[in-house]
Amino acid sequence: MFNVTVLRLKDIVKYIICIFVLILLVFSITNYFSGTKKNTEQVTQKVENVTNQLSSHSLLSCLDATLPVVASINHSEEKEKEKLSENDILKSMLETQISSIDEIQNMEVSETEGENTENANETEQEAELATTDVGTEVITNNPIAENYNAQYGNVKIRNQTDYELTQEMLTPDITIENKNIMIFHTHSCESYTSSELYPYTPTGNFRTTDLNFTVTRVGTELTTQLQQYGYNVIHDTSYHDYPSYNGSYTNSLKTVESLLQTNPSDIIIDLHRDAIGSRSDYAPTVKIGDEEAAQIMFVIGTNAGGLWHPNWNQNLKFAIKVQEKAEELYPGLFKPIMLTTSRYNQHTGKYANIIEVGATGNTLEQCLTSMKYLAKVMDEIMK
Repeated sequence: MFNVTVLRLKDIVKYIICIFVLILLVFSITNYFSGTKKNTEQVTQKVENVTNQLSSHSLLSCLDATLPVVASINHSEEKEKEKLSENDILKSMLETQISSIDEIQNMEVSETEGENTENANETEQEAELATTDVGTEVITNNPIAENYNAQYGNVKIRNQTDYELTQEMLTPDITIENKNIMIFHTHSCESYTSSELYPYTPTGNFRTTDLNFTVTRVGTELTTQLQQYGYNVIHDTSYHDYPSYNGSYTNSLKTVESLLQTNPSDIIIDLHRDAIGSRSDYAPTVKIGDEEAAQIMFVIGTNAGGLWHPNWNQNLKFAIKVQEKAEELYPGLFKPIMLTTSRYNQHTGKYANIIEVGATGNTLEQCLTSMKYLAKVMDEIMK
């Protein structure tokens, strides 16, 4: 007998659908696991990339990539570092150059030692001290007649006050203890006749603001000469008559009072040039040896004008003491002392005075020569 299996159509369709669903399921599962593997590989690649970045960059680089603000700050810091690095390089270059310059300067110093010695010798010659036992003669052309009404020995005095000068008032019985010397100029711009050796461009009637050609330059020469003898000298070269001539004595008084606070001095010299308004060619001159020197004149103030000035007689005694020695060494170097009713700021010191060197007709070189002899006379009375 044959066994016959009867399949119904309904069952066949059912089986086919099940097989189809099974195939789809298998296909889905395969795709799922395949995609997971691919994603895993991508993730792994990304992790490797990050790891490489971390290994090749600093933490700051990572922060730069993450936060723009941090990147900006770090970028600025990098620029500063670059600048510092450049500065270090420049500094190193400059130090190298300076070192080279120092070596060159040292070579120049060693090469010019002989020249400096020669210059020093020339300076000593320029500041040559005065000698004595030389002939002296007044050689003023068209001189103005001497006018004096008092005398102490060979010292002549033109007394313009009402004071009667007694022998006691004129005797120079003073002892100079404080030998500090102060020199200044109430009329700093007073100048002389231009010469071939000292030509200048005037900025007024026998006046110039270039102090190399004025009485201020004469003060420098006197300072140099006195320092050669070992005296402590303060020379103030301030303008007191410029830009305004009015108030010159008020200005110079402030200067003197200020200097005295740190440089106490008994001998205070206000160095001027004589001004003869009607005689611009007036040049009081004395020949000492083979040199021509401008004549000098003391102007001593008093309290006759009503201003407080208790030590004017001391000032006068100092002037007489200096001029007495000058008449002994270089007769004619000084003109008669002028005693006036004005004070001229001379209340500031025991031996304060005005010294007028030459006049408008003298040359600067004649006045510079005078300072050599004045310094010698002053040294003689202060030894």
